[in-house]
Parts: sequence; C-alpha cells; structure tokens
Amino acid sequence: MGPARAAAVAIGIVVVLGDVGDVVRALVVPRPYTGGPIAALLRPPRRAALWAGRRWQRRPWGEPLLAATEPTLLLLRLALWLAALVVGFSLVVWGTGHGSWQRSLVASGSSVFTLGFATRSGTVPAVVAFLAAAIGLVVVALQIAYLPALYDAVNRRETLVTTLESRAGTPAWGPELLARHHLVGIERNLPALYADWERWAADVAESHTAYPALLWFRSPHPGNSWLGALAAVMDSCALLLALSPSDAPPEARLCVRMGFTCLRDVARVLRVPFDPDPHPDDDIALPYEWFADAVAHLDAAGMPRERGPEEAWPHFRGWRVNYEPIVDALARILVVPPAPWLHPGVPGAPRPARPVDRVPRASSPGATR
Repeated sequence: MGPARAAAVAIGIVVVLGDVGDVVRALVVPRPYTGGPIAALLRPPRRAALWAGRRWQRRPWGEPLLAATEPTLLLLRLALWLAALVVGFSLVVWGTGHGSWQRSLVASGSSVFTLGFATRSGTVPAVVAFLAAAIGLVVVALQIAYLPALYDAVNRRETLVTTLESRAGTPAWGPELLARHHLVGIERNLPALYADWERWAADVAESHTAYPALLWFRSPHPGNSWLGALAAVMDSCALLLALSPSDAPPEARLCVRMGFTCLRDVARVLRVPFDPDPHPDDDIALPYEWFADAVAHLDAAGMPRERGPEEAWPHFRGWRVNYEPIVDALARILVVPPAPWLHPGVPGAPRPARPVDRVPRASSPGATR
C-alpha cells in the first residue's frame, strides 16, 4: 500500500466516523446541536432563502419560498449524510487496492444502500462491506424515525396555534384575545387556556431545542406563526396582570414565565444575545400610546379593570421586558409574518378582523325552513 492509498484509508475512516458522529449528535442525543460540516454547508442556502423571503414576503411567492426552504434543506441534509458515508467508504475501498476509484465508489454505494447484497465478492474487503452495510442500515433507520418525530412535533405545535385563530384573530393579538373572551362571556376559560399554553411552551422548548430545524418550519396558514401566537398569549397575560391583578388567574403568571423561558432556550440555540435578568423599569420598544389604545379597546369590549392606563403601564412594561427583545430578534431571524405588537419599532400588520355576529331573523312558526 503506497502513501497515497494509506492516506485515502485514513481520510476515509475520518470521514465515516465524523459523519456517524454528526448523525448521532443531531438525531439521537437530546441536546441542542447546530454544528457539524453538513449544517455548515446548509447555512448559506438558508440565509439566501431567508433574505429573498424577507425581501419578497408581501409578494405572492415570498411565503411559499419560505415555507419550502426548510423541508428542502432537511431532505438535502439527509442525502448529504448518506453521501458522506459512500465517499468515506469508497476512499477506504480504493485505499486497500480493490479496483479503480470509480469501481470503489460504486462498490461503496452498493454496500451502504443495499446492505451489501449487491456487492460482488472480491470487489470490497469483507470487513469494509460489513461495516458499510451495518452503518448504512443504522443511518437510514435513524432518518426514517427522524422525519415522523419532526412532523409530530410540528403538528402538536400548530394545533394550539390554529385554535388561537378563533380566540385572538389572524394574526394573533393579545388585547383581542382578552376582548373576545369578555365579549362572549367566556373569560372563565382563560385559566385553562393559559395552562394549555404553559404546557405548549414547555413542549416547544424541549422539541425545538433538541431538533432546531423545527424553528424554521412555518405554519400551514400563511398569516400564523408559533412565535407570534406565543407573543400574543403572553401579551394577554401581561395585560391581565397589569390591569386587573386581583382577577388575574395564577395560570397567567405561570404562562408568561414558561413562555419567556422557552424563548430564552431558543435564543441560546440560535446564539441570540439577551439579558437574563432585565430590570422591570427598563424601556421597551412598544410605545405607551399603543398600550393606552389597547386598554381603550378592552374597555369597549366591557373588560373590567382595577387600574388605569398610566398606573398599569409600569406593571405591563415590567412583564413585557422579559420577552420583548427576544421576540423581536427571533421574529427578524425567522422572518415571521407581520402581526400587531410583534415589531413595535416598525409598522406592523393591522389588527385582526373580528367575526361579524350574525343572528337569524325571527320567522313565523309555520314558515318552511
């Protein structure tokens, strides 16, 4: 074995071990992992797609481009993992002197993809063929299990986001959530709603940090987003705690706490800097005028309150300061659809339209229906 072939064997072993380690860390170890050579290769196309989507988001092709980007990159990542195995084992096969480079590549691919059954005897060392077949089987099995786990997490996330459409509109807005509950007299359902969103935030914190690709998956409805929905729910909690602290359920406080804990976990994965202990008197980007207008919106819906806008503003600001900077940074990174209060510093989306209350007209008892 010459120096070139010996180097090829060494490089092939390093490629195979590195690829297997990358797969295990990404798919098996339940810890955030965004490194590795495969992930590095996918960052430029993701950035290019996000740049294009951000620029053309309000055009018909902007949102479909953003929605298709991450699923496409996910399939490409799975293919690159398998391709790296084939290249690594082909280097080992060629380095051991079994045929030309082309034949080594074909033999390696046959071992990885057909579990060695299509590999002719003598073209590949038995040990290499066995390892290639075994590792290929494990990687393919992990990938088969990986996709259902991802889409199950997306379905769990989007189910609660979709139910928010009837409660807070599209796009979701925190004051509208409270207003609709008081307009139809179901404010007693708020504790259960906030308890559901506390569990939802815990689930997102666990699943979206273990599988960071989920962060880039977009909602089926173009106007929805998991980040905008969570921000709207936390805003409603902060409003309730600031305006009516005596009537606010304890679930509202727990929901806000779990909400910004979830956002901080996501921020760490994406390396977004944040203040872990902000002071309640720190400034926020949301103007006081917008807050006062939201209080008037709630007054029109008949929501009782203990504090006026000026008295409640410091308390609301003290709650929102815990999550507003992270929400704003993540909204820009993930190119979230515009929503009220989501980008306080720039013009956002209009308020969600409220459904028209249609009442059937009275009819005589003998009228035909």
